Amino acid sequence: MDLSAADVVGELKALRKGRAIFTTPLADRVGPALRTTCGIAEEDGTVEMRRKLFDRLRPLVESLPEDLKIALIAAFALDERARKPFYQERVHWAAITLDRDDRTVRRRIDEGIEQIAALAVAGAAEAGPRYPSRSWHTEELRVTLALDQPVAEAFEFRRVIADADEIAVLDLALTLPVAGESEESVRESDLEVDVFHGGVLGRRVRESKDRFGLALRLPEPLRRGARHDIGLRFRANLREPRYLCVPRHPCDLFDLHVRFGENVPERIVRLAGADRGETNDLTSQGGELEADEAGEVHVRFRHLAPGFAYGIRWW
Repeated sequence: MDLSAADVVGELKALRKGRAIFTTPLADRVGPALRTTCGIAEEDGTVEMRRKLFDRLRPLVESLPEDLKIALIAAFALDERARKPFYQERVHWAAITLDRDDRTVRRRIDEGIEQIAALAVAGAAEAGPRYPSRSWHTEELRVTLALDQPVAEAFEFRRVIADADEIAVLDLALTLPVAGESEESVRESDLEVDVFHGGVLGRRVRESKDRFGLALRLPEPLRRGARHDIGLRFRANLREPRYLCVPRHPCDLFDLHVRFGENVPERIVRLAGADRGETNDLTSQGGELEADEAGEVHVRFRHLAPGFAYGIRWW
């Protein structure tokens, strides 16, 4: 659909009522404008809809001035402190937090909604298909990597969209980085792959000294526009302190959680769109990251370009 800011404003004002994003059933509150803005599919259930609303609204709200941010966090129950069952209770919480009266907070909420609606529409117009695909692309890739295990273990949940008819096999790949000056290739024994759902693993081919190609045969061919979810588990011998996604096909969203546990490294750096040959270069640094009290970091990337590296490294 063609998005208008007015449509988004109207649906956001309806969403803020009651328990906001924690309303049940949520589908009754989410109209076509918010579905388009947040990438909500027709088949998404309440939990998935809530996650997508949160993932889309929270960054927009965080970009606002502090008073508008607090007001909208309250309006949509985007923080545990503001998860009260009634809209008026959340307004009053924001009023106390901002040291303002309830009427002022309501005005701030209306002003903030206007601003994030404009940002959402502008963002949707800019996003578009930045990297067109003739076969399929990844809508979401969510990875949880545990490094506090005897062997590094990752769970990968991926949603793909067919960009052509009769897509029967997904050609996936995994990069296991080796030291920059090393001539030694990764071994097949360095990588174990299990399919949890979504297809059957076919051939595995070494594409280079640090990259394996994986063929996943789907339960049935996909038609253009169809979505399909897959779940994989990887166990890998990581010879270098990096975890990278180097997509073969376009990827709209890559969400990565890494758990170091008690052995948090001194420095953790975010890599976004790096050339694969530069990921060993410590002079080419991205943003610094800090692990939380559980020894974990969380990074998110959007609109990944095929052939470039996204992820983290540490030392």
